[in-house]
Amino acid sequence: MFTGIIEEVGSIAAIERGSISCRLHIKGKRIFSDLKLGDSVAVNGVCLTATEIVPPVFVADVMAETLRRSGLGELTIGSEVNLERAMAADGRFGGHIVSGHIDGTGTISDMRREANAVWVTIQAPQSILRLIVEKGSIAIDGISLTVADLGESFFRVSIIPHTGEETILLRKKKGDTVNLENDIVGKYIERLLSPAGREPEQQSRINLEMLASNGFL
Repeated sequence: MFTGIIEEVGSIAAIERGSISCRLHIKGKRIFSDLKLGDSVAVNGVCLTATEIVPPVFVADVMAETLRRSGLGELTIGSEVNLERAMAADGRFGGHIVSGHIDGTGTISDMRREANAVWVTIQAPQSILRLIVEKGSIAIDGISLTVADLGESFFRVSIIPHTGEETILLRKKKGDTVNLENDIVGKYIERLLSPAGREPEQQSRINLEMLASNGFL
């Protein structure tokens, strides 16, 4: 489990590409203070396992499903990446519950400065947008952020200077891909309220009318 509080910005040192998978060689600094073989590291929000460690580089295998679901396949040598080690049991919970299991990707459609903050607009598919709530949490490239605005095909976050300096988000540009992970609480609630075997948007029969008719409102 992760918290979405990025520890450092690393970079891609090398890529071994297979036909539908790859191995990433990832360079960092701070994460090597206690990194061990088999440890989990979130790379742009994607939970990867350290299979080789030769500081300042660790190697992680990326399977085809991960490449399909995330933007890791777009990385090139020298690409910067957000890095976070898995949360220690006695660690401080600074962000929100982040699993490192990406739900999909979005595209940056606008970046606009307002005083000391930058508004970032992200176009996303309905499968992701339906689980977003205004002022709720979302992980963007592994960064725990608060949804400040929500539309039919997009959502917006506002980035403070510290987040901009300590992560790669504001180093991206319009048209770039970002990895998105919905708040895990919302995903579990949707699943629990949905009869099995039907599409999520068709599943739940629980609505305000039903709750009222049964005395819950």
